[in-house]
Amino acid sequence: MASSTPSERKARRVTDYPFVLDYRTRWNDNDMYDHMNNSVYNFLFDSAVNAYLMEHCSLHPPNSAQHPLVAHTSTDFFASVAYPAVAEVGVRVAKLGRSSVTYEVAVFERGVDAVRAVGSFVHVFVERATGRPHPDGMAPELRRGLERLLVRDDGKVPAKI
Repeated sequence: MASSTPSERKARRVTDYPFVLDYRTRWNDNDMYDHMNNSVYNFLFDSAVNAYLMEHCSLHPPNSAQHPLVAHTSTDFFASVAYPAVAEVGVRVAKLGRSSVTYEVAVFERGVDAVRAVGSFVHVFVERATGRPHPDGMAPELRRGLERLLVRDDGKVPAKI
């Protein structure tokens, strides 16, 4: 799937994401400007992606032979979220490589149609023992689980998980 433009990302709806994790914002998520601090968005991206990996890809962080390393993140911010909102964090896969995956992760505010932020989040799966990607790429169960989130070349979004 080709990368999207900022205007395409700004048009996203929660239905564009097959996996959605709810997050009840906390008082301390807000910063002095009375909105959720930018660092919390990365926390949400990481939490939603790893929840999916554990629930649907057989990843067990303390002892899986392969584990993900974050290689890149970027975020387009369109509007703020603030306590006491409930954030809905959507996850889909934009690109699936041999040992890497590019997720598109979005933050919505429950009850509001417009997306608040859309991020690109890249994981490289490495062997626990070596810290390097396996010569054959990621484990088959990881790949199968991630394929369930992969947006097709025609832009069709997979079914909700």
